[in-house]
Amino acid sequence: MTFLFILDSQMVIILNRYLFYYLFFFVNRDHPAGMKYIHFWAPLMKWSLVGAGFGDMLRPANKLSLNQSISLFATGAIWSRYAMVVIPKNYMLFAVNVFLAFVGGQQLARIAHYRYTHPEASTKN
Repeated sequence: MTFLFILDSQMVIILNRYLFYYLFFFVNRDHPAGMKYIHFWAPLMKWSLVGAGFGDMLRPANKLSLNQSISLFATGAIWSRYAMVVIPKNYMLFAVNVFLAFVGGQQLARIAHYRYTHPEASTKN
């Protein structure tokens, strides 16, 4: 919440209050994909992979791993489909995997562009 400190302190208190009420009243803790179960916490932890992928956007393209990017893209694509097939539908798992597929695809595009524009560079993984 560091981005909220730019605002007035009263605004931060109001936003925190509304966020608390949203989580308390609208999140169903007893839902099969709710906060009591692994179906909630596993996708929450998977956001760290998305964060690492976004962090790799700052790295030069010649330092990126092709195998890692392929696995991020494939994992995101496969599990996005699974999240919509499984009962109960897990929209949080779907969202994190869509972002994971996007990040992996973006890294694959950067690697392909680098290798296309620099054919003399070594193609080690």
